[in-house]
Amino acid sequence: MTIRAAIVGYGNLGQSVERLVRLQPDMDLVGIFSRRSGLDTDTPVLPAASAAEHADEVDVLFLCLGSATDIPEQATGYARHFTTVDTYDNHQLVPDHYRAMDAASREGGHVAMVSTGWDPGLFSLNRTLADALFPDAQQNTFWGKGLSQGHSDAVRRVPGVRRAVQYTIPSQEAIEEARAGRGAEITGASAHVRECYVVADETDHAAITEAVTTMPDYFAPYRTTVNFITEEEFERDHQGMPHGGHVITSGDLGGSRSSIEFALELGSNPDFTAASQVAYGRAAARLRAEGRTGAFTVLEVAPYLLSPTPLEELIRRDV
Repeated sequence: MTIRAAIVGYGNLGQSVERLVRLQPDMDLVGIFSRRSGLDTDTPVLPAASAAEHADEVDVLFLCLGSATDIPEQATGYARHFTTVDTYDNHQLVPDHYRAMDAASREGGHVAMVSTGWDPGLFSLNRTLADALFPDAQQNTFWGKGLSQGHSDAVRRVPGVRRAVQYTIPSQEAIEEARAGRGAEITGASAHVRECYVVADETDHAAITEAVTTMPDYFAPYRTTVNFITEEEFERDHQGMPHGGHVITSGDLGGSRSSIEFALELGSNPDFTAASQVAYGRAAARLRAEGRTGAFTVLEVAPYLLSPTPLEELIRRDV
């Protein structure tokens, strides 16, 4: 079937989703819902406030909204009218988001695919797979070095911030300890630092630093540094959006020791996040076509549902 797709939100992620949907053999992009009227795109732009009026024209709606406030405030409203896919990335609050989206999507008779980025998302899947193989697994996750979209968005929401990016930087020593099976004492907070680069008026610097470093879930209790820079420095040094990370799992298998490592090196965080979101959008549309409703995480989706290639051909690839 041809999946009729639409997007809400047109920041970096929305633009990446737009480009990738256009490359899919089984998807048509029917529109972008936005609060802005003048987007630089030839895709039809429709008012976000009237999105529900177009529900019959859309098989899957990609929620390309910020995790800090937009997803918590808006996602359930869309889930009542559309089958949705989001990349919500506030790890601590994913269970609450899942429950809220499950209730809203069931109320509307739709599917809500939640947290489909790379972490949570693909890393969640790999943590579960690797952990299942070891009776007593030692597992560590490392993020970066790279720019985090969700955390950068959270900084930009702080009053006084004009522009901002946030980089997560892992400890190479901690990565090597995990590879050697000595990662039991490593925590996410102890193995990473968060570096923020912010453009703001000097009179706001102290208040911004306090708001960022004490922000629950996103920055506390991580070691966080807020660096204030000029507009010129921001334009010169902070336009790329790389990221990456590792999930390292090791353990004893009845007398022998083995390890599994899943790693990502991303030239563009938005592009890769969008690629994952689009693949799970295909799965969401297929689940809805089967009559399924409610919220799903990546852990609940059979891998073949992500691919435009028929299952029979995927099986033949392994012959």
